[in-house]
Amino acid sequence: MRGRYQTSPNHMMLNINLWSTLWLGMAILWTGELWEFLSFTDRYPSILYNILLFGLTSALGQTFIFMTVVYFGPLTCSIVTTTRKFFTILGSVLLFGNVITSVQWVGTVLVFLGLGLDAKFGKVPKKTTH
Repeated sequence: MRGRYQTSPNHMMLNINLWSTLWLGMAILWTGELWEFLSFTDRYPSILYNILLFGLTSALGQTFIFMTVVYFGPLTCSIVTTTRKFFTILGSVLLFGNVITSVQWVGTVLVFLGLGLDAKFGKVPKKTTH
């Protein structure tokens, strides 16, 4: 899509968020959760600040993700996001003492091994004919 239509990161983000808003808006109306949410915010109005802050930081993070996809490609984006997740897990283990089993460590190693191999050998240069 990026190569064929030359979409910008903001255009991609806008369209994905518009469709998400449409579908989730219909779902929240259909399930009746909208009224529960409004009741909750009526009881705890301070939550609105946290929701706004979360929305702004999420939009900023999403902007960087879409910029990475558009300017560097999906493989680079997956490497960046997976590396970020790994350091989040590592920080959780080191800072908060959360325990990771040996099977989870094996899975982590396999993910990074796969990403590394895909980055190194995944794209074969096209041969040019003269």
